[in-house]
Amino acid sequence: MNEEFINLTTENLTSEHLCCIIRTRKPHPGVEAKRAWLLKRLEEGHVFRKLNKKAVVFIEYAPLEKAWVPIVGENYLYIYCLWVTGEEKGKGYAKELMEYCLDDAKSKGKSGVCMLGSQRQKAWLSDQSFAKKYGFEVVETTESGYELLALSFDGTIPYFSQSAKKEKIENQELTIYYDDQCPFIHQYINMIKEYCSNQNQPVSFIYVDTLEKAKELPCPFNNWAVFYKGQFETVNLLNLDSIKRILKK
Repeated sequence: MNEEFINLTTENLTSEHLCCIIRTRKPHPGVEAKRAWLLKRLEEGHVFRKLNKKAVVFIEYAPLEKAWVPIVGENYLYIYCLWVTGEEKGKGYAKELMEYCLDDAKSKGKSGVCMLGSQRQKAWLSDQSFAKKYGFEVVETTESGYELLALSFDGTIPYFSQSAKKEKIENQELTIYYDDQCPFIHQYINMIKEYCSNQNQPVSFIYVDTLEKAKELPCPFNNWAVFYKGQFETVNLLNLDSIKRILKK
């Protein structure tokens, strides 16, 4: 194992930072929610591998059967996140992390590795062009332009669930599905609640708290999904400008 990197385990989870939000003193509610979520996922084969320093350099993936996404397939790994930011970019860390994942999949006899992509959206999704350099290909696309990228080792491919292809719900107000996989989610929910309250704007938050609920979601999902007027909008976490733009529709 490369000594520059460390994998989170049930033994070191409480003492290691989770990369995206690094706090050394006051606990962060989003980080603690992620830590509690991750504790259960690690027992299911979830992998969180990071640079062994205070930096946003990590990959996070899981067996597709246990991944909280409405994607179906046998014997695949699903990549939630692959991030390298700040001064650590350009040092080859993303390459090392991706190759670690691919080697892990092959050593475990997996059929391949997959991830969520999009024809238009780039924020809050791992770099799709980088993945394609390793042979990832688009194997399915939804009407809204979200893509399922896969690198198959044996010719089989995963696919979006039938429910994910609907991309419509009956509720007409701003509706947000979320889980605890991303530590930023807590603060974004608070920001949206405050804004909608000030604007007298109805909003519904639907907490995805089981694997079964995640697999049955009515849209693509990585840890967050937004609907308005019954139509699927994005898997992006929303800043105020994004909220205002959606509510103008």
